[in-house]
Amino acid sequence: MGKLTFIAGLAAGYVLGAKAGTGRYEQIRRTSGKVWNSEPVQKQVGVAKEAARTKAAPVIADLVSDAAKATGERLRQGRTIASEAVPGDDGPTTTPEDQRNAWSAATRPTTTG
Repeated sequence: MGKLTFIAGLAAGYVLGAKAGTGRYEQIRRTSGKVWNSEPVQKQVGVAKEAARTKAAPVIADLVSDAAKATGERLRQGRTIASEAVPGDDGPTTTPEDQRNAWSAATRPTTTG
């Protein structure tokens, strides 16, 4: 609730400052800068940054891991489907070696000259 009150106070100060003119706006800007750069506020900013790092990092790692697992599963499914023989199909057969070469070619970094 305290944060909401603080933000509401800043917004009201901004509106009142805008109506009062540039001088009042500059006064509000200076005061808010002092508040932002004060030791207690910066201490809380540090606490929030650390919390974001320690709490967000595992969540992001899990998201990346899940995405990698899903991509791997899709690739395995595509490999299984591509390697299965289709009855009555006399077309070219894709070997595991062909699939590895195709994957290698698709994921090779491109160079621009």
